[in-house]
Amino acid sequence: MAFTARSQESRAAILTAARRRFAADGYERATVRAIAADAGIDPSMVIRYYGSKEGLFAAAVDLDLRLPDLTTIPPDQVGETFVRHFFEQWEGEGPGEVLTVLLRSAVTNDGAAERMRTIFATQVATALGGGEDGPTRAALVASQLLGAALCRYILRLPPIVALDVDALVADLAPTVQRYIGAPLA
Repeated sequence: MAFTARSQESRAAILTAARRRFAADGYERATVRAIAADAGIDPSMVIRYYGSKEGLFAAAVDLDLRLPDLTTIPPDQVGETFVRHFFEQWEGEGPGEVLTVLLRSAVTNDGAAERMRTIFATQVATALGGGEDGPTRAALVASQLLGAALCRYILRLPPIVALDVDALVADLAPTVQRYIGAPLA
């Protein structure tokens, strides 16, 4: 389907409003009607462009973590590089908003949880080099990064929020490095 410039603007406005609404309310409480109102668009346009709330959510959380090529990083710096990249994504515009939507929604919505699992199972495991224990390593890395992100960006625990990214990286990188490179039990 070809879109006009005006329809592209409408689609972009809907996605922006959807990301904000899903981030604020989670998947379950966000409504197409509220998203359309936030975008200044009739709800029928949301359905026209995205088919359903599920289709809109899928478009709103389409995410490429843009992980660095870890094979170019000295092995003892992979954990630090990975953690820094992850939190720079959260702190920045765009990916951080999408990650917030996903994390908040994944707790209560199976579709969002599956999307988060897919991102970490494919993008993160691939970046870590795969291998027989790749999925386990990716899951352990995810436990640290998503746990810290939940505390910092969703629950907003003051001690974690107060840390600057450098301190957060310094505190988390050794654990992530161990998960990436040390023998697993």
